[in-house]
Amino acid sequence: MHETIIAKQIIDEANKHGKPTEITVEVGDLGHLPAHELEQCLKNLINCRIVVKNKKAVIKCSCGYKGEPKIIEKGHDLNIYECPTCKTPNPEILEGKDIKLVEVKTE
Repeated sequence: MHETIIAKQIIDEANKHGKPTEITVEVGDLGHLPAHELEQCLKNLINCRIVVKNKKAVIKCSCGYKGEPKIIEKGHDLNIYECPTCKTPNPEILEGKDIKLVEVKTE
């Protein structure tokens, strides 16, 4: 159900630009839901081309590491990740936690 709410918000925003023929969404590796779930939900709710782009996550750890995390588990509203250098769980996320509407093509 969570993915339906997010998908409807994306569609509402896309509709502000006219009748969409293509919607491009960026989903972070550490976003609230897996990209494939959002893509399927969008396809069920709107009749246009859906493009989902993956955004790599970037973390900053207290050990000094800055880069991609080691994602241990990715699920619905649940991400378990760690620093690949020192194994600290859930360091600060700098990028890759958002879901964004990045482009709308209209008729």
